Amino acid sequence: MEISIHKKTFLLSLFFILSFLVSQACHSVDRAALLHFKHNIISDPSKLLHSWSLSSDCCSSWEGVACDSSSGRVVNLSRPGLVSGNDFIIDTYMSGTLSPFLGNLSSLQLLDLSNLKDLKGPIPPEFGKLSKLTHLFLDTNKLKGSIPITFRNLFRLEKLYLDDNDMSGAVPYSVTLSSLLELGLSGNRFSGPIPNSIGKLVLLTKLDLQGNNFSGIIPTSLGKLKSLTYLDLSQNQISGRLPQSIGGLSQLVLLYLNHNKITGAIPASISRLSSLRFFQLSENKFGGILPASLGQLPKIERLIFENNKLSGKLPATIGHLATLTDIFFSNNRFSGKIPSSFGNLRNLQALDLSRNRLSGQIPPQLAKLQGLQILDLSSNPLGLVTIPSWFSKLKLFRLLLAKTGVKGSLPSWLSSSSISLLDLSGNALAGKLPHWIGNMTSLSFLNLSNNGFHSSIPIEFKNLSLLMDLDLHSNKFSGHLDSIFSKQSQDPLGQFNSIDLSDNMFTGPIDEHIGERPAMASIKSLVLSSNKLSGTIPKELLSLKDLQVIDVSKNQLTGEIPPHKANFPASAFMDNPGLCGAPLPPCNHS
Repeated sequence: MEISIHKKTFLLSLFFILSFLVSQACHSVDRAALLHFKHNIISDPSKLLHSWSLSSDCCSSWEGVACDSSSGRVVNLSRPGLVSGNDFIIDTYMSGTLSPFLGNLSSLQLLDLSNLKDLKGPIPPEFGKLSKLTHLFLDTNKLKGSIPITFRNLFRLEKLYLDDNDMSGAVPYSVTLSSLLELGLSGNRFSGPIPNSIGKLVLLTKLDLQGNNFSGIIPTSLGKLKSLTYLDLSQNQISGRLPQSIGGLSQLVLLYLNHNKITGAIPASISRLSSLRFFQLSENKFGGILPASLGQLPKIERLIFENNKLSGKLPATIGHLATLTDIFFSNNRFSGKIPSSFGNLRNLQALDLSRNRLSGQIPPQLAKLQGLQILDLSSNPLGLVTIPSWFSKLKLFRLLLAKTGVKGSLPSWLSSSSISLLDLSGNALAGKLPHWIGNMTSLSFLNLSNNGFHSSIPIEFKNLSLLMDLDLHSNKFSGHLDSIFSKQSQDPLGQFNSIDLSDNMFTGPIDEHIGERPAMASIKSLVLSSNKLSGTIPKELLSLKDLQVIDVSKNQLTGEIPPHKANFPASAFMDNPGLCGAPLPPCNHS
């Protein structure tokens, strides 16, 4: 009896052990499919598939493969090229093609071969057999071809990402995946209209079609996607009007329609986008006035409407948008005054109203915007005459008032500001460049071109150790250039990128040690034309390693142009009566 009990116990234990071993064994069909995929990979520098060997079990030993414990069928295949953890990042690639045999992984739920960079060829139509698939990530590769029509069978698919490949063709009308939550097709060459059947994807939360060649109109059925939080249709060829049905997307947080051909007015129904935070319509053909209902977006943070044909007055209701951080309305046809209600936008960081038809007084209420970092009112007929003194209360990082009618001298409050970018070009400023300009040590960009300044450059200019781009062209500046070329720098910051001093009255020779000046070490563009510079061109000038553009034409330079490797045109040296040598005619040494 005791022997019988022990025998039963032994047999029972053996059964459980065998059951365990069976449950871990990889199914032969799946094993063959995975090995065929590996066979199609011609380069695997990080050995992502190294553990996939004939002598080991695919369920227990192969990295990136997970199986169902009871059936031994593969449910998860994950070998992405970009993986990050708390203290590591793996960024690698694999070259090859997708094996049609992967379609035999009949229990597969997740397939992630994203970011491998070099998977080529089409997506095999056999992938349509993966009826249990819920997640498919093939983004950031070099896949070609169209979306297989067989994808209509993936009725359990929740996330589909094919972004950043080289895929093309139309999106099949019949592929209406009712379980789909996220669809990413950006950065391909898909074309044709956005199918009206998109409205059947009622569970969709994210739709990203950015950077393709989609054309036609935005289907009104899009308004049925009540769960949508992310909609990016930017950088396509979409035309027609923005449908009123867009107002039905009450969960929408991000709406990007920029860089298309959309026309007509912005519909008043946008006021119903109660969750919207990021709204971008730039680079289209929107016209008409901004609806007052724009002021009813309770969570909006960014309004980016630049480069359209919007007109009329700016609605005062925009001043109600307490969460707003950025307004970019540049290059439209807005007219009238800037609403004083804009002073209520306490979270505003950027206000760009440049290149419009705005006029009248800048409302002093804007002085309340203590978080404002960028203010650009350039190219508006504001008739400023003087820059308002209350500007000194702002903590601006960038101030652009080009072509706004400013006259007189630079206001002294600038000397104590922390402005990094200052553009006052195209005005009627005059007088001397003040000595206190050297106190503006935060400057990285300074444009005072097309004004009436008539002094020399003060010695204090050398203190601008962060200055990288300088444009003083078309003034009446005179004297030597040493204060500019020998200014201080904070390597690598403060090394010049570009200098334009053309159309002034600068005199004297060009510093022969210009190539040794730290501020000039990385200069790419140097324009000194139409001055009264004399002497020879220093050898070191044309040897500056990053110099791409040089123009010393229309001066009084003499001597032979130093040898240089860069291909500078003859026009860069012309109209200097005493200058010779390539690319000008050779010097006469007789």
